[in-house]
Amino acid sequence: MNKEFERWLNNENLDESSKKRLLEIKDDETAIAERFAIPMSFGTAGLRSTMDVGISKMNVYTVAQTTQGLAELIISANGQERGVAISYDSRIDSDTFAKTAAEVLTANGIKVYLFDGIRPTPELSFAILHYGCIAGINVTASHNPKEYNGYKVYWEDGAQLPPEHAEIVSKKAAETDIFEGVKRICLCEAEKNGLLVMIGDECDEAFLKAVLDCRLDAENTAKYGNEMNLAYSALHGTGYKLVPEALKRCGIDKLITIDSQMIPDGNFPTVASPNPENRECFEEAIKKLEADGIDCGAIIATDPDADRIGLAIKDDNGEFFALSGNQIGALLIDHIIKIRKKNGNLPENACAIKSVVSSNLFDAICEKHGVRHINVLTGFKYIGEKIKEWTADGSNTFIFGYEESQGYLSAGYARDKDAVGASVLVAEMVCRHFAEGRSVYQALQDIYKEYGIFRETVLNIKITGIDPMGLMGETMAEIRNQAIDSIGGMKVVAQRDYLTGGIKKADGGEEPTGLPKSNMLYYDLEGGSAVIIRPSGTEPKIKAYILIRAESEDEATAKTDACIADCKKLLEK
Repeated sequence: MNKEFERWLNNENLDESSKKRLLEIKDDETAIAERFAIPMSFGTAGLRSTMDVGISKMNVYTVAQTTQGLAELIISANGQERGVAISYDSRIDSDTFAKTAAEVLTANGIKVYLFDGIRPTPELSFAILHYGCIAGINVTASHNPKEYNGYKVYWEDGAQLPPEHAEIVSKKAAETDIFEGVKRICLCEAEKNGLLVMIGDECDEAFLKAVLDCRLDAENTAKYGNEMNLAYSALHGTGYKLVPEALKRCGIDKLITIDSQMIPDGNFPTVASPNPENRECFEEAIKKLEADGIDCGAIIATDPDADRIGLAIKDDNGEFFALSGNQIGALLIDHIIKIRKKNGNLPENACAIKSVVSSNLFDAICEKHGVRHINVLTGFKYIGEKIKEWTADGSNTFIFGYEESQGYLSAGYARDKDAVGASVLVAEMVCRHFAEGRSVYQALQDIYKEYGIFRETVLNIKITGIDPMGLMGETMAEIRNQAIDSIGGMKVVAQRDYLTGGIKKADGGEEPTGLPKSNMLYYDLEGGSAVIIRPSGTEPKIKAYILIRAESEDEATAKTDACIADCKKLLEK
């Protein structure tokens, strides 16, 4: 029998509920291995796993052990007095994990700013900057299914923990005995000792002010916002309060809320998965609008921790469809540049940022308008790093950043993606197009007419087994060692290997990628298309991003289908 399993089962500090769960699986070697063979990996995105007992799962013991490792880092940086902000979302046990982290930090003499209830992820990033904290913790599994939870750590700049700090936390946590080595005190004692500060409405107000200060087209939003019949769903998450309030303060006091999805609930009862990238998340809203006979201009949805936003609009046939993250990104950067130019406040050193796996349409829009644009690795912390750098040296003025997974930010008040701010920006964009006599769908078609057809698809290959992270590494190594001359019938003109940091061109030329190391392969294809392959940083799956550039919809479909077929051959073993 697994020694760690036995240690947990026989430890007097294990709670009765967890002990009962272990007894239920004591004769199931596979179940034991899934929970005890390999500890959760603490990366730059923190922890994420299903909730259960064991070293491989999210539970109060693994959260406490990791927090003890974080405490060691903070103490080494003399950050005890500056403190740590802690927030959590609506998921099952998120509040318990957040309070566990607070108990560990305060037991180590570290001040904690704990939110008095669920809050959006971007407000946690904002709070770190607002209160001058050394770090922050957010308990969330973003848009994963209800069985998951996670633990994300941020540093003093409001962005997620840098790799060198993540390594320290991981090392210190591994050196800490999960039962005997963790310090904890009750929160009532921490509050009495002045180590616990509860934060609430005052931070909400400061955050909302920062969001609303970024408005670019307040007049059109106030004038047409109610006429557009905008609808909103919180998908049972943390956006339920601040998104409607932000839009109300923009003048939209007749926002249509999808009441069945406005109640925070970690079981997510109306959706299979609370991911606003999926059209299924809009079904409840569409049914309500049709039943009530409401002609709606757009439906906004935010994920459980309100850092990602989804948008559904009507096509020319009056049918709702969900925009992709790249389509939203194109519409927003187009809006930001044009409205800034109209208002005369587009900085000469304006710069926009996207992740390297996002659409090249973004680049084309920026280039046409003379706006500098750069690519960064996947992970919004890399966008946050650039904001920090430019704020310090003034070399560029940040105007927008996005990831294809539907995360957006238009100013430096936070250093993570923000669905609250993005909701305001989307409402502005929708109202501006209405004021100028076009629908959002027509605006998107106009962009395609101007720049050509860009289509993006993400292929997710789930990796199963006791050690999915190890299997993902093996698969990536196998692909890396293959000589791939074409994908989807298109010639590979260059291969970028972000792990080695080099670009190999078909003509024999070589040059550096110019970005930090990452386990990612990028294949530039003839005609402006591309395929990128990388393991997920938060889930056991490998992703293939297929970026197609075509002259027609039919050509785009054919190229996409051919690339999907080839990627499946590479990834499905």
